[in-house]
Amino acid sequence: MKKYRVGILGATGTVGQRFVQLLQGHPQFEIAALAASERSVGKTYAEACAWKLTGDIPENVSGLEVQPIEPPLDCDIVFSGLPSKVAREAEAAFARAGYPVVTNSSCYRMDEDIPLLIPEINADHLGLIPIQQEKRGFGTGFIVTNPNCAICSFAPPLAALHRKFGVEAVMVTTMQSISGAGYPGVSAMDIADNVLPYIAGEEPKVETEAQKILGSFTGQAVEKADFVVSAQCFRVDVIDGHTVSVRVKLAKPSTLEDVIEAMREFPTLDLYSSPEHFIEVLEEPSRPQPRLDRDRGNGMTVTVGRLFPDNIFDYRFVGLSHNTVRGAAGATILNAELLISKGLI
Repeated sequence: MKKYRVGILGATGTVGQRFVQLLQGHPQFEIAALAASERSVGKTYAEACAWKLTGDIPENVSGLEVQPIEPPLDCDIVFSGLPSKVAREAEAAFARAGYPVVTNSSCYRMDEDIPLLIPEINADHLGLIPIQQEKRGFGTGFIVTNPNCAICSFAPPLAALHRKFGVEAVMVTTMQSISGAGYPGVSAMDIADNVLPYIAGEEPKVETEAQKILGSFTGQAVEKADFVVSAQCFRVDVIDGHTVSVRVKLAKPSTLEDVIEAMREFPTLDLYSSPEHFIEVLEEPSRPQPRLDRDRGNGMTVTVGRLFPDNIFDYRFVGLSHNTVRGAAGATILNAELLISKGLI
């Protein structure tokens, strides 16, 4: 199997560190270059990175010198964990220089010519790539992005329901972990013994990104799904794992058994990072819970529980996903695996 050399932008940050961790032993990717902000450039990764994950910095990257966030970079593929304020310009520069850019950043997600992917749901949206290349003059380079970390907790079960019954309206309440704010994130004085009812810019993302992901690719553009989403987003005192409470109105009548079956039978993919079960539906009344369920499928499974008829809409359920794996670095890696499988890298 061919090994592709990966360059990681924002390598010292929360998502960058998760890239480094998840790429250890990957059969298709090897880390060839690390890039970060000016204060890290010229240092070894071990010197520049305040490592916050379990275990030590992997030996194969600890001695790599951190490079500037600009092309050229000695790699075949660029993975980006950059913050949005610097990502737009930097990622476009790499795409223009001919690199495939697979990014977790939010800055391009809703651009009409950029695929916003959850591979199990909308792989056909990769048809936007040649349109993007022509429109932006990227040549052989391009940008593909994955969604907001909270979206990954509820878009998969919604996709299962939308395909089988149609979705008309969704109400979502998110309970998002503190790792979603990056490091150092939220002050302990703010989050301990508390719930924060506001995450800047989060609710508009949650209300629009699922519509694009569940939309239809026409051959020239993505027509967004026509259901409406109403969202409230909260930060809670959990390290990893975003939990969502969802109420959904369906277009067609369905039984509870039909709804459960639609989720459980939603197909997974035959890619290295794909879990055995894309969506797991639990019947225990107290599940899912972040501490108990976030690592299902090596952090790539979406867990659903508390699924039953609703008094106002048709059904309600609780969703859970690991926000820095399925919702961030793992999603980017899976997107890259998909691109390789389609012959686009």
